[in-house]
Amino acid sequence: MAFRPLYDRVLVKRVEAETRSSGGLYIPETAKEKPQEAEVIAVGQGRITKSGEVRALTVKPGDKVLFAKYSGNDIKLNGAEHLILREEDILAIVD
Repeated sequence: MAFRPLYDRVLVKRVEAETRSSGGLYIPETAKEKPQEAEVIAVGQGRITKSGEVRALTVKPGDKVLFAKYSGNDIKLNGAEHLILREEDILAIVD
């Protein structure tokens, strides 16, 4: 299925959470938090400014990003969990 977000929205897929703690203990599924790191899958054409111009987004497909904890909308595409965010909900690009 072809999917392209509108305007300043970004489609991301969460990066898998760690299954072990830094001390080497395994973390059970029920105790895991959803990760706040994701990979950008698709981006919209950009934000429309007050003057009517379209400003391109900073992120591009393939970027790894950090996003706000309670932001975006969860969706399923082709059986996989994805998240649609606005560009303003993205906090940083991870290199």
